[in-house]
Amino acid sequence: MSSDPIRLRRSLAGFAPSISAPPDVVLMPLWQAKPIALHRLLQLAYAGGGGTVGSFEHWWWPLVEDSEFDPALVLIAADATGTLVGLAQCWTSGFLKDLVVAPDARNRQIGSWLLDTIFAAFAARGAPHIDLKVEGDNAAAQRFYARHGMVAVEI
Repeated sequence: MSSDPIRLRRSLAGFAPSISAPPDVVLMPLWQAKPIALHRLLQLAYAGGGGTVGSFEHWWWPLVEDSEFDPALVLIAADATGTLVGLAQCWTSGFLKDLVVAPDARNRQIGSWLLDTIFAAFAARGAPHIDLKVEGDNAAAQRFYARHGMVAVEI
């Protein structure tokens, strides 16, 4: 059972992107992706813990019908064959809802690149910061986000 979530924040003041796309990985626009494949990627990535995703119907429609949904803030990483290897979903309010990397694509800097790309997107929109929540017992995720300048803030 997970502990209470921790809210993390990264100031975007003076942010400049610093991480290049990993070899053979590109951003795929949402309109080119199959929603069911995105859902499957979330399921695979969360299978070992660190987060959850409901059924497709309880994930997709609430996502795309939310007033804070913007398809430009759904960043999809795909490899040279078009296989989905990473996903970042954000709300327009400057909140990172999900950041996942396919289990067999981890340790290739895909998560770092997606996160850096998210920071750049929100900095370009003039956002002062970006927030997310991480499970309190997910030490690996907390270390990952700390390496990228995110710090705990009060909820």
